[in-house]
Amino acid sequence: MFEIPRRELNRDMLLVGRFARASGGSSYGGDEFTERVLRWERQGNRILLRSLTFELTADSTLPVYNAVSQATYPPIVAAFKIEAYGPDSSAVIDVTPLYTTSIPEFVAVRGSFDDKRSFIERVASFPSNIEIEATQTFTPENPPDVLRSGPIPAQSILAHWSMIRLPLRPMMPRLSDKRVGFFEVRQTDFGTTQHRSVSRSYITRWRLEKKFPDSALSDPVKPIVYYVDPATPAQWIPWIKKGIEDWQPAFEAAGFRNAIIARDPPTAAQDSDWSPDDVRNTMVRWLPSTIENADGPHVHDPRSGEILNGSIRMHHNVLNLARNWYMTQVAPLDPRAQRLPFPDSLMGRLVEYVVAHEVGHTLGFQHNMKASSTYPADSVRSRTWVRRMSHTPTLMDYSRFNYVAQPEDSIAPEDLVPRIGPYDLFATHWGYSPIRGARTADEERPLLDRWATAQDTVPWFRFSTYGSRDLDPGDETEAVGDADAVKSTALGLRNIKRTMPILLSAATKRGEDNSELVELYDRLLDQWSSELEHVVNIVGGSDSREKYGGQPGPRYTPVPAARQRAAVRFINENAFRAPDYLIDPNLLRRIEPEGTLRRIGSAQARVLGELLDTDRLNRLAEYEVLAPKRTDIYPLGEMLGDVRRSVWSELGAGSVKIDPFRRSLQRSWLASADSKMNPTPPIIITPMPVRGGPRARISAGPNTDLRALMRGELLDLDALLAGAIGRAADRTTRLHLIDARSEIKRILDPK
Repeated sequence: MFEIPRRELNRDMLLVGRFARASGGSSYGGDEFTERVLRWERQGNRILLRSLTFELTADSTLPVYNAVSQATYPPIVAAFKIEAYGPDSSAVIDVTPLYTTSIPEFVAVRGSFDDKRSFIERVASFPSNIEIEATQTFTPENPPDVLRSGPIPAQSILAHWSMIRLPLRPMMPRLSDKRVGFFEVRQTDFGTTQHRSVSRSYITRWRLEKKFPDSALSDPVKPIVYYVDPATPAQWIPWIKKGIEDWQPAFEAAGFRNAIIARDPPTAAQDSDWSPDDVRNTMVRWLPSTIENADGPHVHDPRSGEILNGSIRMHHNVLNLARNWYMTQVAPLDPRAQRLPFPDSLMGRLVEYVVAHEVGHTLGFQHNMKASSTYPADSVRSRTWVRRMSHTPTLMDYSRFNYVAQPEDSIAPEDLVPRIGPYDLFATHWGYSPIRGARTADEERPLLDRWATAQDTVPWFRFSTYGSRDLDPGDETEAVGDADAVKSTALGLRNIKRTMPILLSAATKRGEDNSELVELYDRLLDQWSSELEHVVNIVGGSDSREKYGGQPGPRYTPVPAARQRAAVRFINENAFRAPDYLIDPNLLRRIEPEGTLRRIGSAQARVLGELLDTDRLNRLAEYEVLAPKRTDIYPLGEMLGDVRRSVWSELGAGSVKIDPFRRSLQRSWLASADSKMNPTPPIIITPMPVRGGPRARISAGPNTDLRALMRGELLDLDALLAGAIGRAADRTTRLHLIDARSEIKRILDPK
């Protein structure tokens, strides 16, 4: 039963639903299944529960506010009969059906709900929130195939709902800025003086207020507290706490001392009502999951962006992911990584790194993949630089471990792992520093703009350019030193070569099978492909930088032609020749009877496919149109010719002999050419003003010269093949050349 005092009617409350216990391995404790704003209303002898949104807004004093209100009528989640009256005529209602029936806004499961096997388990009431747990039983609507042969068994989960009163006065929001990477809440404001609706975005952040506002550095009125799941393996708890409190220097840059704190949860004897699922408690949970991941979602007030709760989830096998990253990237630089298992001192440091990254998300920070390219590439090999600056300016990049460093650089193993960097201090200052005297978000804007323009002179304060992903070769995932991806990848490949001899001794143990050896070899081959793809992205790329009004110059600048040509030469020399150092018969015959051709061929095809990506090629064609001078461009036709001549370079020899790896690569080139000449057209359903409703329309795609130029490459290749067949050094090569000509004929005339 809920007793709802009059003062709580028409107040905004946030509902957060999470699994407390789950079954079937598809969900885990802490997984969120619902989040929405609710409001209790009284209508005669009934109580209505409504669901609200705040996406459309206007100042309530303006006439247009009435139009906005009429367009955002809140739907009714449930209606309740008043069962009794408490003091001050407060309504008493039976809310059991919210938690034990299939009301869509509350239900935690998808399937055939069984209310006879669903019931309330626990209720706890606090000054500003109510916590309820219930068992819900259901039959899955999409059961695994293994269950389809017989009756589908029911499943039960323990769901936890937090209903928390939102602040009567929302926190003053801070307007977002695309130059600084915070998550946002977005609203469309119809009440401005502009001649259109205006999209306004506010950053998500915790409410931090200084105890002593006049002090440059002050403790907060209320710190951000993270509790560590007691189910966590004991050896990792100290490292998790370190990962949380690693952010303290960033908050000191914003004027707060002891702003972020790690704690153990209270015991039942200390607080019998304490719950890890209470929305007031931010938790780092350890999940018995084979998923190789961790994540850090947060719950925020949709009216202001105020973060109310964070939830870091460490899937158990993130340990395996971090171990494999570290070994395949920097094993030659750290003797501890040259044997398995890693010592706890090393694994703990990797856990600390993962936790600190996810803490950043719960503080409101987005990924900043641009960051690692803002340092000079040579600096990440400098022992003094990385000691002071780390090898990337932020923990929020996917710049894992410093694979550019070489053994002779003598970089300490501790400095191979990212830590809080200058961007983290800058962004925390920008988002959390109090701005005294500002009464509204708009009054803060001039100072925030001045802070953001520090990026003009300090490159490592910069954030990813909005809309630049897959376009900017400096906005890379899993990259180190990507200010010069050619130089950095050359160094990274040296470390991959050094790692190969380590694998066999590190991953095979007496009495155990070879599964770890297979896994590590595959991860090393994946690292090889990833590093080469960083070079690929220079081709058809644009260097980018987010700029606002008052900052001159373009946001996008095509990569200089010389740099693109150098990237293609590097790929031709390092990706399209079989990497001999990855083809070790002692290792490969240990893991499989066959498959080397397939493994290496797939890795090379992946790089080739990225290089000949249609969007990339279309960008090259467009750059030709806008280039001020011919010398500024790398023409699409020249690029296609450079790649084709490299892939088929054997055809110019007096005696033509093509090895199996190159034959595989050449077949991949033909498959890519086929996809350009005979693409599968996307079908887009668009409304057409004709009787009969929507009709299918085939999208023609960009109107570029790609098809004509690719046809030219195929015709040139066919002529070379015709001349080379008679010079084939062996029967297999000759038949391969004949087959290639046949494939070209089919591509050019598929009918």
